[in-house]
Amino acid sequence: MSRIAKNPIPIPKGVEVTLDSDQISVKGSKGLLTTRQSPLVDVKVEDGFIVVSDDRSDRAKNSMGGTMRANLANMVHGVSNGYERRLILVGVGYRAQTKGSVLSLSLGFSHPLDFEPPVGITIETPSQTEIVVKGCDKQAVGQVAANIRAYRPPEPYKGKGVKYSDEVIIRKEAKKK
Repeated sequence: MSRIAKNPIPIPKGVEVTLDSDQISVKGSKGLLTTRQSPLVDVKVEDGFIVVSDDRSDRAKNSMGGTMRANLANMVHGVSNGYERRLILVGVGYRAQTKGSVLSLSLGFSHPLDFEPPVGITIETPSQTEIVVKGCDKQAVGQVAANIRAYRPPEPYKGKGVKYSDEVIIRKEAKKK
């Protein structure tokens, strides 16, 4: 069994895990997440822990055990605490504001960009140059943040664009005469 899959996942208070024949559901204060159960892995709930077990002799089953355990741990963390990704707008005139659930971006184009987030994702703008993407699904939060960043990725000469708050942009030197 992979070393990651060996670790049991503690279930916090207020989180409910339901195992069906082909689906695993995790419900908490932040929402409900479901995933398909892999036929290569056995998942059990024992004494307040989720235990993943696989067949160590088969390489595919061994690797799927670690993947399934990591996905379940992300689901448990998401429904209890949630995930968030922060984006920062760098550039003159680059602004963001929310109108209801729609994010309106002014990124130097001739027209404003309106971004409609998918169900389960909330977008906040604490300031005009900061965007916070929140949700209980780690993959969905990361994908929405990547989609917003893709409108105007940071460029290496002046650093203008939409960047993650923890991203370091390696700057290039300008052309010399």
